Amino acid sequence: MTDLAFRSAGQLAAAVAAKEVSSVELLDHYLARVEQLDPKVNAIVARDEESARAAALEADRTVSRGEPLGRLHGVPVTIKDSLEVAGMRTTGGSTRWGEHVSTSDAESVARLKNEGAIVFGKSNMPPDARDWQTYNEVYGTTNNPWDPTRGPGGSSGGSAAALAAGLTGLELGGDSAGSIRVPAHFCGVYGLRTSFGIVPRYGSVSGHAPGTLADFDMAVLGPLGRHADDLDLGLDVLAGADHDRAPAWRLELPPARSTTLRGFRVAAWLDDPFCPVDSELVAIMQATLEAVRAEGAVVVEGNGPVGLEETMALYEPLLMAQSGLVEPDESYAGLVERAAAEGAAGGFASDLTLRFREWHALDERRQHSRRRWSEFFRDVDVLICPVTPTAAFPHDQQPDPTWSVRTLRVDGADRPYRDMLTWMAPSAVNHLPAAVAPVGATRDGLPVGIQVIAPYLHDRTAVQFVRCLSKVIGGFRRPPGF
Repeated sequence: MTDLAFRSAGQLAAAVAAKEVSSVELLDHYLARVEQLDPKVNAIVARDEESARAAALEADRTVSRGEPLGRLHGVPVTIKDSLEVAGMRTTGGSTRWGEHVSTSDAESVARLKNEGAIVFGKSNMPPDARDWQTYNEVYGTTNNPWDPTRGPGGSSGGSAAALAAGLTGLELGGDSAGSIRVPAHFCGVYGLRTSFGIVPRYGSVSGHAPGTLADFDMAVLGPLGRHADDLDLGLDVLAGADHDRAPAWRLELPPARSTTLRGFRVAAWLDDPFCPVDSELVAIMQATLEAVRAEGAVVVEGNGPVGLEETMALYEPLLMAQSGLVEPDESYAGLVERAAAEGAAGGFASDLTLRFREWHALDERRQHSRRRWSEFFRDVDVLICPVTPTAAFPHDQQPDPTWSVRTLRVDGADRPYRDMLTWMAPSAVNHLPAAVAPVGATRDGLPVGIQVIAPYLHDRTAVQFVRCLSKVIGGFRRPPGF
């Protein structure tokens, strides 16, 4: 049964449909693993076993009646704690919403349930989804299954850790600054930052009050899984017009630009002086690139169409302005005063309190950046690049609201913690899809992932490249002890 816990979500659904295992048995298996193994990880922080068991029993009755089954029928799954699940506590990692109990499902959660998924728990996250580490005052610290002295990434850190430890069948997370991609990289699983706007975000509690309808610029939802096929399955289930647009809108994502590595035209941007990447990670990515070449793909090494420095000059103020929207009123008033003191030179507070006129000017520059990326993708199908400058780093919980105190170790030298943003920026600010796949491990045994960016709305291209890559270089490995 242990191996069953590490199958893909699609394989689990097939096992339930074939009566190899019942949904109740599968749920019990995952719950037993959570009881036994999660204390050393602390990934799954809330459970609703009663509702999950009732849903699993009904799922088994549906199988016995021979009725049509959804693509996730009977598969136990967990959901990032920023997303509402009816009857469950939804905190967003924050004491502000710590007692909130959801009365309805987020639209994305409803889509998983409509395909037969059995939601049994919530996974941990940092407060308001604003860190690349996962700890909060509500549920405590989540550890990386590969090394408990290190974090699993954030903000979907509990999601990735639960998958790596074999505690859930599939996960749903969010990403505006690498919140899917960083945990996937740190924990050795697969993740997909979807194209902006194709997965409804209603029901998300990431820094704003439950019931908020306004969307966040650059923020998306997407699947995480242990297998590349789970990204394809998750995309099929989650993508589509939201409730208000559904009467008239239809989403038809283009097919992948190639079905084999041989047919892909690949750009590779593996390092950059503006944000250096640890040489051990670069060597692993270079070996991955050589494997892609050996399969017959056309590979061109060089920078993307918009440099990292120029990209960050757009991304950071746009991201900070979005973050400012979720500040409590009393905190925001103080930021306004601080921004006035910063003056024309600007600074952290100025970005958090950006006026709409200034935001619009940045957005115009962003649209020109998007056009340059669109032209770039006429000649190549995907761009592969690092996820972050390092593999998973040790827990560092010293207070650092402006990301100016903590540091990263890159080739033995200290680098700013803010460098965690830089390789996230091209995809996020330009609304592009990006998939992450595990491609190796460091000398210390820590997973290393690679980021695959595709043109806007070409999510299937990013996912198919990752699927092809996984067949060549292996993919997910189980952490020792799990």
